[in-house]
Amino acid sequence: MVRRTKEEAQETRHRILDAAEHVFFEKGVSRTSLGDIAQYAGVTRGAIYWHFANKGDLFTEMFDRVLLPLDELGAASLDPQEADPLGRLKEIVNLCLRKTATDPQQRRVFDILLLKCEFVEDMGPVMARHQTNMRDGLQKIEGGLKNAVSKGQLPADLDTQKAATMLHAFVGGFLRDMLVLPDKFDIATHSEQLVDACFDMLRYSPALRGPAPDA
Repeated sequence: MVRRTKEEAQETRHRILDAAEHVFFEKGVSRTSLGDIAQYAGVTRGAIYWHFANKGDLFTEMFDRVLLPLDELGAASLDPQEADPLGRLKEIVNLCLRKTATDPQQRRVFDILLLKCEFVEDMGPVMARHQTNMRDGLQKIEGGLKNAVSKGQLPADLDTQKAATMLHAFVGGFLRDMLVLPDKFDIATHSEQLVDACFDMLRYSPALRGPAPDA
């Protein structure tokens, strides 16, 4: 009986997250109430508050669901024992772009984050969490780049902070462009060439060089 109750609670939680994803996508985050989400999910507002502290908490957990595969690859790129950290970083970028282009759930979630979320009023904590995620993401990208430098996959004098900033902006820019102009950017077909071009810049651009390591 206890196991069944836990399963039911987990099922309700997932149903609420699915409902939030669809309603946020249809109405935008600021125009969506917890009542809207409860109605779509077929639950009471009390059920939502049982699982989530507020709308911001619900939004954050909805977004975190699509980040798990990327987090796993990110951890691999940071592993000192990983023989191909640069390859793992390329996998992360390719997966993020391709999956957003082909997976309806990930596309909806990034559409909500990049195009339908106003970071105002009760969404202030979500903005703070988003900033934390961005800082953490930049730090992990730079860590992966440093690992690639140590393995001789990138130039020893690469300015890894600038390179991480550029790579992060590349991914965010393509995601936004793909969502705004889906017919213009065929990311599913051309993601590998675009990602290869970006990583070629890391290897060859003089503007991304810093002082020599022993200078």
